[in-house]
Amino acid sequence: MKKIMLVLMILILVSSMAFAGGQRNRNNVLTFLVARDDDLRGLEAVFKAFEQRTGVRVEIDLRPGGTEGDNIVRTRLATGTMTDFFAYNTGSLFHALNPDQYLLDLTNESYMANITDDFKTVVTSNNRIYGIPFGFSMGGAVLYNKRIYRELGLQVPRTWAEFISNNQRIQAAGKTAVIAALRDTWTSQLYLLGDNYNVLKAMPNWPVEYTAGRAKVATTPAALRGFEKTADVRPFLNADALATTFDQALRMLVMGEGAHWAILSFALSNIAADYPDRIDDIGVFGIPGDNQNDHGLTVWTPGGIYFNKNSRNLDAAKQLAAFLASHEGLRIFSEAQTPDGPIPFKGASLPSRVYAGVRDMQTYFDQGRTHLALEFESPIKGPNLEQFLVEVMLGRMTPLQAAAAYDEDVRRQAIQLGISGW
Repeated sequence: MKKIMLVLMILILVSSMAFAGGQRNRNNVLTFLVARDDDLRGLEAVFKAFEQRTGVRVEIDLRPGGTEGDNIVRTRLATGTMTDFFAYNTGSLFHALNPDQYLLDLTNESYMANITDDFKTVVTSNNRIYGIPFGFSMGGAVLYNKRIYRELGLQVPRTWAEFISNNQRIQAAGKTAVIAALRDTWTSQLYLLGDNYNVLKAMPNWPVEYTAGRAKVATTPAALRGFEKTADVRPFLNADALATTFDQALRMLVMGEGAHWAILSFALSNIAADYPDRIDDIGVFGIPGDNQNDHGLTVWTPGGIYFNKNSRNLDAAKQLAAFLASHEGLRIFSEAQTPDGPIPFKGASLPSRVYAGVRDMQTYFDQGRTHLALEFESPIKGPNLEQFLVEVMLGRMTPLQAAAAYDEDVRRQAIQLGISGW
């Protein structure tokens, strides 16, 4: 009997030690949810430095992009299964997360003084700040192959008519003029979303009228133009556009198999990672409008990093937030991942060695020819936009049909968000 009791006591002791060790291990690990297409070199360097300083390790959980990824983020928050922190959009999609309920309030943290006011605006809900920057500002633009342009003697187009003319010349030379990566449906949106600079030049009060429900895409010519531009590129697309992935589109552009790809400029970092000897062959220009003398760039602030206020490791999460938003964290990030756009930190500047495409974008910034994307000036973005634009790009819907369908999508989203006037 004594032997049995002794064995039981040993088992209980070992179990208690294992449980305590497990608790300690869990407290030394933070989990991070991020889209699988995101460039993580900068963050991984920061995470490594953070672990060396604190002993806290970060485990990365990958999710899809686009609508599927949006649904995963919302579901995890609603069901209490969200990771300790996660990366996600700023602007309208951020507001759709119900941040006041699920996210850690960072408003009064001292490190917020390091971050630009423009960025803080797009991660603010009810006057509370919930996010810190994930990367650099981006352009919604056309990436183009400079070697093809040199070979054919082309100039960067300043109007949409010039862009179409360039496409015709490229196609006549036997090359794919416009690349589409419709296997990753979110990539279909840039001819429309990147056109916001031009929409605002034609209708400066568009964001207010749109948000109030007084102006509709289908009946506003300047806003409808983005759907029309999406349709205009169909004759120039790669034949396998529906099966082409983001990574395949990158390869096509870099290898000169295609000349143009409308995408967010973060793709420059992916190109630099996979094709470092060709990164300076890729240039960037804004989605052309119809005014020869006013060619601008629609800008996205970087994504945000948000912290789950219900995390079991909240103290470690707060430590990491402070490190990510520090100038030391920014230095480590920028050394590991060359900036692919302007830096949203006060007092920070681009390093001397940046990609050619970033220098192209900086010109727009220097000349004051930029404007934020609509999602940063309105909380309403219909969740099915990318699907409608795929249909337009493939010729299955007309621009007007898709715009009308999107207006209804927007109406439902506005009602769900409780916005007055709908």
